[in-house]
Amino acid sequence: MFFIFKIKHFKNLIYLILVFILSNCQLKEPIKGHGINFLENRSKKISLNKSNKNDVINILGNPHTTSIDDENLWFYFDRKISGGSIIKFGDVDLLENNVLIINFNRYGIVQNKEFFSKEDMKKIKYSEMKTENPVSKQSFVSAFLQSVRQKMYGKRKF
Repeated sequence: MFFIFKIKHFKNLIYLILVFILSNCQLKEPIKGHGINFLENRSKKISLNKSNKNDVINILGNPHTTSIDDENLWFYFDRKISGGSIIKFGDVDLLENNVLIINFNRYGIVQNKEFFSKEDMKKIKYSEMKTENPVSKQSFVSAFLQSVRQKMYGKRKF
């Protein structure tokens, strides 16, 4: 009787270990995408000095954003991230980060297109200058009151 009792618990222990091992197994890596899938392949269908705005909309859809200064400068994005593994403690991996910039002439014909991949963006040098925004600066009274509020609510126990 005692021997059967041990085997029963041993089987439950094996099942529990199998559940933990198999719960982390995945047949397909979970990928979260944002933007237009296969942006690079679709951008090859757009020909310079031939395609117009309607052709671009048929191939890629409406632009994600346009330039503030120039309505003839369109931007498209393709970004894919993968959920992290247990080993990396849930960090996400950036798999793809593509940007397509299309510039039209005044007649709506594609004048120039540039495709940037994740590797291309690593080569871009960004400015180290910082822009000061006087609107977002708080006055002394506002900063003081915010500090007092943080101290008041920071001592609370929920």
